[in-house]
Amino acid sequence: MNRVAAVLIVLPGLMGDRAASQELPGTAPWGDRGSTDEAAAAMVEGLHRFLDRQTASSVGRRARHWDRDTSSPEAYARSVEPNRGRLGRIVGAVDPRVAPVAMHLAGSTEAPAELARAEGFRVLAVRWDVYADVQAEGLLLEPEGEAIADVVAMADCDVTPEAFVGLAEGLPPGSQVARLLAEAGCRVVVPVLLDRSTTSSGNPDVAMTNLSHREWIWRQGFEAGRHPIGYEVDAVRAAVDWFCRDGAPGVPIGVVGHGEGGMIALYSAALDTRIDGAWVAGAFGDRRGVWGEPIDRDVWGLLDEFGDAEIASLIAPRALAVEPCGGPTVDGPPPPVDGRSQAASGRIEPIGVREAVEEWERLRGLLGELKTPSLSIGPVDADGRPLNAGDHARGAFLDALLGRRVGRPEPAEPRWISTSPPPDPVARMGRWVRALQGHTQASIRTSELRRYDLWSEADASSPESWASSTSPFRETFREEVIGSIPEASEPLEPRSVKVLDEPGFEGYAVEIPVLPDVVASGILLLPKDLRDGERRPVVVCQHGLEGTPDPIVIPGVESPYNSYGAALADRGYVVYAPQNPYIGVDRFRQLQRKAHPLKASLFSIIVRQHERTLEWLRTLPNVDADRIALYGLSYGGKTAMRVPALVDGYCLSICSADFNEWVVKCTDLDRRLSYMYTIEYDMYEWDLASGYNYAEMAGLIAPRPFMVERGHADGVAPDEWVAYEYAKVRRLYDALGIGDRSEITFFNGGHLIQGEATFDFLTRHLDWPRGRTDSE
Repeated sequence: MNRVAAVLIVLPGLMGDRAASQELPGTAPWGDRGSTDEAAAAMVEGLHRFLDRQTASSVGRRARHWDRDTSSPEAYARSVEPNRGRLGRIVGAVDPRVAPVAMHLAGSTEAPAELARAEGFRVLAVRWDVYADVQAEGLLLEPEGEAIADVVAMADCDVTPEAFVGLAEGLPPGSQVARLLAEAGCRVVVPVLLDRSTTSSGNPDVAMTNLSHREWIWRQGFEAGRHPIGYEVDAVRAAVDWFCRDGAPGVPIGVVGHGEGGMIALYSAALDTRIDGAWVAGAFGDRRGVWGEPIDRDVWGLLDEFGDAEIASLIAPRALAVEPCGGPTVDGPPPPVDGRSQAASGRIEPIGVREAVEEWERLRGLLGELKTPSLSIGPVDADGRPLNAGDHARGAFLDALLGRRVGRPEPAEPRWISTSPPPDPVARMGRWVRALQGHTQASIRTSELRRYDLWSEADASSPESWASSTSPFRETFREEVIGSIPEASEPLEPRSVKVLDEPGFEGYAVEIPVLPDVVASGILLLPKDLRDGERRPVVVCQHGLEGTPDPIVIPGVESPYNSYGAALADRGYVVYAPQNPYIGVDRFRQLQRKAHPLKASLFSIIVRQHERTLEWLRTLPNVDADRIALYGLSYGGKTAMRVPALVDGYCLSICSADFNEWVVKCTDLDRRLSYMYTIEYDMYEWDLASGYNYAEMAGLIAPRPFMVERGHADGVAPDEWVAYEYAKVRRLYDALGIGDRSEITFFNGGHLIQGEATFDFLTRHLDWPRGRTDSE
């Protein structure tokens, strides 16, 4: 794991007589600061309030992405096509499917594909092609005569296809929807969905995890611009391809789903206009609480443009039946495996009738004069809670899909004639997990080639041409990978309190307003020999995971930071050590969960904090605004990669104990140091692999000086990964004719600041001769 342990220190300036404390000139007193840890926790809670407001108001902001033309069904379909395309991208439904698709019988001589027969249809175990290297699996319910409709039907992901059909226990007869549709004369495909168990989540030669199968695929997929939702939507669309294999289908096509299956049905119909109608049960409501659900529902930018009403509006004017009914309940992540718990937190509670009705009414408002969908409220229990999806909505769905009234036979126990044992559900699930895993890993392995191709458009003929030609890459990185929140809006009115008084410098804790409930804070060190009017270089020293500025700025503290901020202040630099919000264990990680659906991230906030910090530093009388450097360790090294790539106020950057083959670090399945085997689900950045590994981030820092500090024994990654990725950076700087502006230093040590070659790098590029002590 890539972390630096927190060091709890009570700064001396906060002890003793309060009257002895004082603030920086030009700032208000910060009299209620408390301890460093208390100030950090207050920052994190403020960010939660900010993101909660952004989430609550997201519904009103979505209209800016839509330009609906409701004058006719044809005009409407054209007007929402850009939204359909964007939805497909953010759920990762982007890979080419096999064409033509084939439906394969999944049987053997010992276990034939035909599993059972009932009156009017038979049940077959099948596989069908999705991508060149992926086959979906499930059941096919084939009617004896001509089908009245072709339907893909999905239960909640923890319900097997056999239970949805009635061949296995788990659902009452009225909820065996796939069978009910087959009895009505439909041909039905029932896909397997990734479930919430953990049997195949891991590498037996490395470690097994308690990540659900959905989270296991989510983690590696998110980094590559893929997603469990998109994969399973494509499995549905591949079945639709099969329905349409001879050209235009002869009968209507529908999708049906309950719980997680209902969500996939909703997205499938929204993305594939060949689908004539959808029945969504127990999966339609207000999505603004998605951040607290299992992380496999984390979709980048979802709430920025879409809620369930907006997604459903992509189905209009085709048939849509929304059924509020009891959905799945998930109390939290799966239990630990082998004593280890790495899964993200998340719960699912059934969507209530009122919530579903309110979202449905919002959908009607979006559609205006267009044909509105139908809402079917099913049976409820004694407390008014909806029960499971069942037969009562089947007829309404088929009426809407077929455009005519169909019969409604009463559901009953079927009379099965079993002809073969059902497939092993655990083995089948393992095949589905491994198929999607293999497809994702193949995309990751080739992502470097796509990055090379993308960046070939940048002009490396000179530093000036490089800086100008990479501007579009920077904006894409800002908007589509890191994400953006509003710029600072609060007055630049910091407050401060003196917290350090050392022989060579004094220190002030500072808090700077950024946005409502968003602050930037840290500790400023000012050398005592500063002369009036003298402007010196600044080194911004960024702490790591669960850290604070304290061990950076207090001399003699034993920690991986080696008090490097204090050491730099003793050499005459102005030093500022910001408090970053990656502190508080799962509490800060929940910020990432809240930000992602808003098309933002933790670094969206950190970027704004650093912009405001630089704005303030430039106002100080002893700061040279053209000589402000950033030097970060561990998570601070992540900051040193991403912030200067987007903020040009830093004249150079040093990444310590973090630089890496980052895409591999996040997705590798063969080493336990990968984030696939840790709790740090906050590390994943949407589709980073397609354009921005660490070499490309360094390319956005270029032509400014850039350095990597690396200890041979640092467990973040092997030297070979670091050196491999850095070789691309060195090649770029050499090609630009500025090879002297970038270097890497290796030392015998671990995950820490050494502060030797890096200090020399600062001396040279900040033009500060006193950066080296007399003994050096």
